[in-house]
Amino acid sequence: MRIALLVLVPVLVAAALCVALSFQQSEVTVAENFPAPAPDEAAAGGLQLATFGSGCFWCTEAVFQHIKGVKKVVSGYTGGSVKNPTYRQVCDGNTGHAEVVQVTFDPKEVSYPELLEVFWRTHDPTTKNRQGNDVGTQYRSAVFTHTERQKELAEDYRSRIDAAGVFPVPLVTEIVPIGEFYPAEDYHQNFYAENGGQPYCRAVIGPKLDKLKKVFREKLKAD
Repeated sequence: MRIALLVLVPVLVAAALCVALSFQQSEVTVAENFPAPAPDEAAAGGLQLATFGSGCFWCTEAVFQHIKGVKKVVSGYTGGSVKNPTYRQVCDGNTGHAEVVQVTFDPKEVSYPELLEVFWRTHDPTTKNRQGNDVGTQYRSAVFTHTERQKELAEDYRSRIDAAGVFPVPLVTEIVPIGEFYPAEDYHQNFYAENGGQPYCRAVIGPKLDKLKKVFREKLKAD
């Protein structure tokens, strides 16, 4: 029983922090004028990495785990100045890190621009350092690029979204090279799949995944 409690307490504390901060997250964007992802004709073979920050990583992880071609999703922290930050430190907003997911994907099954489309359509990229009631630099909208090609594709897509007037104001998503990535604590990994009954999961992540299934039906893995 003591071991079970030691494992459960961090999960409950983390859930309490997120629930206390936010029961509001952006909906999946369904605008008809959202530009389609451009083909990445220069994509190389073999598995690749993509890293995105779009608010609470529990939401972002659950979204990308459903996308065909995604082989692995790891929640973690990047973009800060403190080595090996803890969740508590990042939540305090003083380390400079963003909550992110690092996605391992097969470009033969899903392209990087297609992942960018999922990223931009499943959070609010117009609110600086904020997603709903989650406020702080750790919740910033960010694309952390692994190659110069990813940088070019992300900047091009961001410009096309603004030019199409999808949102009433310009995107504030930062596009920067990836720095040191630190995986989050074990209890954050695969969070929604293992804690779907938590209030935050039911109120925030569940409805977002329902919208995801409608907007990206053809891009989703079979249940």
